[in-house]
Amino acid sequence: MLGPIVDGASVVLGSTVGALLGDKVGANLRARMPQVFGLAAMGLGVAMIVKVKSLPPVVLALVLGSLLGELVHLEDGIRTLAAKARKLAESLAGSGDGGPGSGSGSSSGSSLSPGLGQDEFLEKFVALMVLLCVSGTGVFGAMNEGMTGDPTLLVVKAILDLFTSAIFATALGMSVAALAVPQFLVQAGLYLAAAQVMPLTTPDMLADFSASGGLILLATGFRICEIKSFAVANMLPSMFLVMPLSALWARCLG
Repeated sequence: MLGPIVDGASVVLGSTVGALLGDKVGANLRARMPQVFGLAAMGLGVAMIVKVKSLPPVVLALVLGSLLGELVHLEDGIRTLAAKARKLAESLAGSGDGGPGSGSGSSSGSSLSPGLGQDEFLEKFVALMVLLCVSGTGVFGAMNEGMTGDPTLLVVKAILDLFTSAIFATALGMSVAALAVPQFLVQAGLYLAAAQVMPLTTPDMLADFSASGGLILLATGFRICEIKSFAVANMLPSMFLVMPLSALWARCLG
């Protein structure tokens, strides 16, 4: 399981470096690099969408998955966890300051999330979670390593995630490192399940699965670039629905 471990370690390392640098990184770099990552997410999303075999089951999965996410308040739950992660990171940093007075606390808070209010922090954190944890490269990389033992795709993703997490951590602080946990769990689960899942899939099902992930990545890119704030976390259940719906569509109308 080399790929998930390397990718998770890259997020922790990048987050640590970014959080330590903090305000030392220029404001222009902190503002513009996330736009580049957002553009990359949109480009990757488009590249995945064009692989679609049957659009109707992909759209149906997106609608039903988003409805399910809204009903269970998935994004609200993630935002709550993100807020707790931020408070935990700030309290840990604050306990290590040792300096008296509010000036020390202010400095700690600035190093963790300089200039960000709670709403802006949560907005960026949720979008980054989707980008790191459920990108097409991560999903297929984990499944591919589980089937073939080749971790190349996840190692390539780890290199990208190293820089992505570092840049975002200059604004969001060490809270970004917490994303290594769900990222590892997702990739490890896919790695372990690949041997059981892959024999049940067809190339058409995988193509539709790719397209579903592409739509979510496209929405994530819009959100990171602050063009449109899609509730991307609420769309995640669609990735569990799309392959069964694709198989059903192919059997009934294929």
